[in-house]
Order: sequence, then structure tokens, then C-alpha cells
Amino acid sequence: MPAIINSAADWRGPDMEKRADWIHNFSPEEIREIMNAFEHAKKMGASLPTLTKEDFPLPTVSRRLAESREALENGPGIFQFRGINIEGHTKDDLRLIYWGIGKHMGTAVSQSKDGDLLGDVRDIGLPLDSPAGRGYKSNAKLSFHTDTCDVTGLFVMRVAVSGGMSLLASSVAIHNEMARTAPDLLEELYKPMTWSWQTQEPPGEKPWYPQPLFTSKDGKHSCRFVRGHIKNGQRFADAPRLAEKQIAAMDMFDELAWSDKFHFSFMFKPGDLQFVNNHVALHSRTAFEDPKEEDKRRHLLRMWLSVPNSRALSDQLKTIYRDQSAGAVRGGFPTRTGKYIYESVGSLSD
Repeated sequence: MPAIINSAADWRGPDMEKRADWIHNFSPEEIREIMNAFEHAKKMGASLPTLTKEDFPLPTVSRRLAESREALENGPGIFQFRGINIEGHTKDDLRLIYWGIGKHMGTAVSQSKDGDLLGDVRDIGLPLDSPAGRGYKSNAKLSFHTDTCDVTGLFVMRVAVSGGMSLLASSVAIHNEMARTAPDLLEELYKPMTWSWQTQEPPGEKPWYPQPLFTSKDGKHSCRFVRGHIKNGQRFADAPRLAEKQIAAMDMFDELAWSDKFHFSFMFKPGDLQFVNNHVALHSRTAFEDPKEEDKRRHLLRMWLSVPNSRALSDQLKTIYRDQSAGAVRGGFPTRTGKYIYESVGSLSD
């Protein structure tokens, strides 16, 4: 168990809120390049399943994306782009624009057993605490968590009428604070806990699996934390029970994440692109309210990405990531249908 992790991803929310090195506003020239790539892809008749990087040429913007990947892996672990004007574009247009940018960022992996490569983050009324509950399909407040991939990408098409604030925190900073103040509890987070597959388990496998919150490999830290999945793991009679000290350790983890000293918050704007390295950063969202009109409801697009400069991972993450080698295409929940789709099953369309 590492004591203090020395990393550029060890930051506190109030400090990060004042920094601008994790945000890039696309210049007018870069926006033109993105729109030209979009028009080029449309003229070629490219579809999401067939689109390649070459079909969506970004000679300048691709260098910006490479810089963001460096910041994600070796910097603060978060990066945001701003400035894409979504007005005048259909949802299909925006899906193509986002998918084209994603092709230059990394490789999308499936977000569920349905094989959705391009997910829809919006409220469809699915209860968050159900055995198959997924936060991106509800309007509820979310706990701080990580996604099951190297990098999560979000593209904002519409914001809520109220709420839906984005929150970010550093799991490295939380780790280090626990190392300083409660090393005995931190040690518990390096021990396996029972996780629910949330109905995503491979055929013939148990609906739960063991995994710690914190792991390390070759001097690189990784955190995976979705407390609802750990809570649901206790539904299964044959699963090991959580120890009181493990619960206390997660309570402290949560308390630190929600402390104003560790996280910061902001409102998305339509056209924002956010990328988060799940190994070092946590994300959350406040509850939100949508209007009755379908065409005005909060709607984000999501990709789970494997990136070429990702870190090597511990063997303890093999169940989820399958391939732990650096730069591998890994993570996500493999499709159980043998097919891939580009809109979440059950998503509402306008």
C-alpha cells in the first residue's frame, strides 16, 4: 500500500477551480476545422459504424486532443473543451461530430451488455437503486464515482431547466489525506470488496465479483469506486459480507469527496466536451429537473474510451478491464448481443 502518492493529479477542488490549464476554448479556426471535418464526413456518406479518423480530418484539433490525453494521464486527470456551437444541428449531426472527435481521442468501448458505444445521458425514469440501476438514466443526485473505463467523455447537447451541476474531485488527493490521517482505514480500501455486476455479468458467471477500491502498478495509482455497486453486492447470499471497518473507510472516502476542500462544481454549457481519467478523478452530478417538453430536456452524449497512453493496471482489476497492459483497448461491459449500437437502449428520442 503506497503511503503518499506523488502525482500531478493530487489537487484540491478550490485550487483547481482557480486554474485554467485544464480548459481549452476552441479558437474560431479550430471550430471551422471541426465543422469542415463534419461536412467532409457527411459528403462521404459516413455513418457512425463506418467512420474513421481519416473520414473526419482534424490536423490541428487532433494535436489539441493529444495534449488533453497527456493532461489526463500525467496531469490533473481532467480536461474540458468549450466553444462548439450546437445551434442549427440535429441530434444526428451532433452524434457524428462527437463520434468524429472521439475517433481522434481513443477507442470507444461498450457501456452496457446492450453494446452501446455512444450513450445517452438523460432521465428515462429508471430507479437509481434498482439492481440494474444506472445513474446516467436518472435525474437523481449521484454519489462521487468512477466509470468502468480509462476515460469518460461527455458532450453537452442540452442542460436541465434547473440543477444538473457537474462535480469533480481527485481520488489521489483523497487517498493521500487518508494516508496522513487514517492509514488503517486506507488499508481497508486496498482489500477486495464484493461488487454487483448490475446484471452485466458474463453468461454463466456469478452476479458479483471481488475488487478493491485502490490498486497500484508500476508506480501508478488507480481508483475504482461505485458505492451503489458495492452496496448491491450485499444482495447476494453467497457474497462475502462487508466488514465494519470497510464501511467506515468508504464513509470517510465519501465524506472527503463531498467536502468543499476536495471537490469543486460548475454548470455545463451546451457544446462543452469533458474528459475524465477515471483512475485518478471522481465525478458526480447534482439532481436536476427537466421541463415537460421533450425537446428541452437535459441530454448529454457519453463515450467510454480506451486511450493509447493509458497506464498499466493491477491484476486485481482483471475482472473488469480484462487486459491490464498499458495502452490496451479495455474496460466497459462487453456486449452480450454480439452487436454494437450508437444510442442507449431505452433512451428517449425527440
